[in-house]
Amino acid sequence: MTTRFLQPAVWALLACAPCGWAQHTASCASLASFKSPRVEISKAVAMAAGGRMPIPFTAPPQFVVAPAYCSVEGVIGQRIGAGGQPYGIHFALALPDRWNGDFLMQGGAGGNGIVYAPIGLTAAGDKPALLRGYAVASTDTGHTSHRGAFDFSFVRDQEAYLDFAYQANPEVATLAKQIIARYYGRPAAFSYFVGCSTGGREGMILSQRFPNEFDGIIVGDPAMRTGLSNLAVGQWIPAAFNQIAPRDAEGKPIIAQAITDADRRLLIDALMKQCDGMDGVTDGMISDPLACHFDPAVLTCKPGQTGSCLAPAKVAAIEKAFGGPKTSQGIQVYPGFLYDAGIAATSGIHGILVPGPGIFGPPPTATHVDVEAEALKDVQPLVDSMATNLSTFAAHGGKLIFYHGDSDPWFSPLDTFDYYKEMAAANGGLAVVSKWSQFYFVPGMSHCGGGPSLDRFDLLTALSSWVEKGVAPESVIATGKAFPGRSRPLCPYPEHAQYMGHGNTEDAANFACR
Repeated sequence: MTTRFLQPAVWALLACAPCGWAQHTASCASLASFKSPRVEISKAVAMAAGGRMPIPFTAPPQFVVAPAYCSVEGVIGQRIGAGGQPYGIHFALALPDRWNGDFLMQGGAGGNGIVYAPIGLTAAGDKPALLRGYAVASTDTGHTSHRGAFDFSFVRDQEAYLDFAYQANPEVATLAKQIIARYYGRPAAFSYFVGCSTGGREGMILSQRFPNEFDGIIVGDPAMRTGLSNLAVGQWIPAAFNQIAPRDAEGKPIIAQAITDADRRLLIDALMKQCDGMDGVTDGMISDPLACHFDPAVLTCKPGQTGSCLAPAKVAAIEKAFGGPKTSQGIQVYPGFLYDAGIAATSGIHGILVPGPGIFGPPPTATHVDVEAEALKDVQPLVDSMATNLSTFAAHGGKLIFYHGDSDPWFSPLDTFDYYKEMAAANGGLAVVSKWSQFYFVPGMSHCGGGPSLDRFDLLTALSSWVEKGVAPESVIATGKAFPGRSRPLCPYPEHAQYMGHGNTEDAANFACR
């Protein structure tokens, strides 16, 4: 929540925040006795600089070398719930010795249930939020996972489900702000929320249902309608490929053999030939995905043709998979997916053109989906983040940045983009909304990173400058391991990166947002 309503005397105190690092006025150990209803502090320990904080989802494990900070851990509302299992909103808060005066809360992942190290890595480029001096909070949103990142067994407990859906994050944010004020002797000047996937959904929920809680929010690849996205990814797409897959001895489809390596190379070559150079340079990236109108039908084998083409059945299956689930009357219930450079990725998260085991186990063997019946039960109003009236969020000066990987095989970037357009229309149109919200496509990027992409970018600096200085981002520079030495501007919709026709094509300085 912004502190713009504080008295002038307090503003005078806050004004010194940009001038240097703030120091804490209370001891770290004293926070162990912090009192608030339903809150239990289990740890308040000063951590020396140089300690290692684990980065989630890295193999082999990677770490961030932390600055000196006060580590606070605890739980809100600890209880015994359904099935005799313990529940409670566990949290962690890192309070750096050299505080920049602001607060950042990081979003969760998958089904949550894990309190990840409060570092603030997402969309922060090469320097996580904690290393910049932000006080950073993290939470498991009310339950403990027993089976990794995708354990949803907690949904049997009503309170735990509500906490996951929308209650936990604002509770933790409110508590974190209280602890920050106690520790540093003054409140945070500005508050930010940054998340991808489930964290992206959480950011949307906060902007929609708790519009005064944060001054700036970054939403990445949001799991905004998981029931319907799971319908697309877990049923519709597998069924399309199962229809053409060879059968095993029991007559079951072998989905991994539905599309061959040769098929993938053929399709990617044709796609890139048509769309790669549209930005003025052939570089293995499609910078303007909305202008890429690729049709796999151009690869359909003609009568008598046996090479360098796709069988009509394969073309139909690919078109069906990428088209997204539709009812028998042709009504679209979830958007299709973009044809992009990363759709054939075989490392990390597999692209859509690489069907096989899903995130929840073996792929289904069905060749048909009753979309009408499935869609009715896949709408989840408590969890889905589809409300478009953000007038209160905008009125208090909130800034909201969306980004989505063009090759995300789990959540369609077009779903996020459709929401952004609908939200803009509901709040005065794009010209008005672009004064406080932006949308970025990320070429080649898979789910929250990876793929043939430039997936390292610093939207946090862009957001804080927008919130605190009123300077809207014109572009954000992106780099990545997939293309060493290369940089490109990420451009807010409706612009995209376009080569200016001169200079090094690996340097973002020679591209413009147009």
